[in-house]
Amino acid sequence: MEKKPLDGRKGPPRREVPPVVGLLLAMALMNALLYLCLDRLFISTPRSSLDPRHCPYGYFRVGQMNNCSAWLSCEELRTDVRPLKRVGEGAVKRVFLSEWKERKVALSRLTSLEMKEDFLHGLQMLKSLQGKHVVTLLGFCEEDNTILTEYHPLGSLSNLEETFNLSKYQNVNTWQQRLQLAMDYVGIINYLHHSPLGTLVMCDSSDLPKTLSQYLLTSNFSIVVNDLDALPLVNHSSGMFVKCGHRELHGDFVAPEQLWPYGEDTPFHDDLMPSYDEKIDIWKIPDVSSFLLGHVEGSDMVRFHLFDIHKACKSQSPAERPTAQAVLDTYQKVLNALRDTVVSQTREML
Repeated sequence: MEKKPLDGRKGPPRREVPPVVGLLLAMALMNALLYLCLDRLFISTPRSSLDPRHCPYGYFRVGQMNNCSAWLSCEELRTDVRPLKRVGEGAVKRVFLSEWKERKVALSRLTSLEMKEDFLHGLQMLKSLQGKHVVTLLGFCEEDNTILTEYHPLGSLSNLEETFNLSKYQNVNTWQQRLQLAMDYVGIINYLHHSPLGTLVMCDSSDLPKTLSQYLLTSNFSIVVNDLDALPLVNHSSGMFVKCGHRELHGDFVAPEQLWPYGEDTPFHDDLMPSYDEKIDIWKIPDVSSFLLGHVEGSDMVRFHLFDIHKACKSQSPAERPTAQAVLDTYQKVLNALRDTVVSQTREML
């Protein structure tokens, strides 16, 4: 006789989840996570208005230094700083990549005694304007005509496109990052126009390449001004204005008031050249910003939204040009508006 199983009851058949359903659930979960993380994906953390390297006057802190150190003296510059190679040269200074306590630093030396007044002026500006907008001063020696500053391996803004073309920086080559760089630039101009010393004009900017060479790109992709050798003071209340150099200027990059106003029939003479104010810096903002925006996806959209403020910057009358603060405020509004649009569009796609 055939034995029956002890338990002959049959349970309900188990239902297997089709693979397609599992895939749809996974995609829904991923979309939910993307939705929650949009702000992190599209809105970068605002940069702090405080300088993390802030130290009392006469002190500095760079890199991973925990404490502020006093500006290096002549003796320390002579014994502790080792020049490695020359990395730049201008009319006033030669710059050497150097080493101090196993740190890379930039050592600047006067090119000729004829330029000493400009050299010392630049040093005084560096000492007086230390902060997040200005390259960090590490030390100086007036006896030896040397200045030691923080070294930024990405170099000047002239190298921006070459830097973005490197594979390791492709992920930050976006319209958001480039607009932030333009905001950094205008922020520096605004700081100089409202500096602790008064209204300062960035005079060493007769063409775009020369202007770009005055600024450095930091490793965290912000901008600091590096060359302050030609930074005269404007005082509207006392009627003190400036002239950038003693030679005739040409071209569309410089402001109209910087051009010789008496025609080709009258030879240029510095004594006859009218002076001007800080609004010459405002005229140049659209050209510098256009370079910084480059030609990545979205940069033309940014240019379109900045058209009106840039048109105002190019007003023939200096008085009709906006302040650097007004330009900066507009840049911030455009950045916020465009990022909100990107977030909204992405959410709709999800």
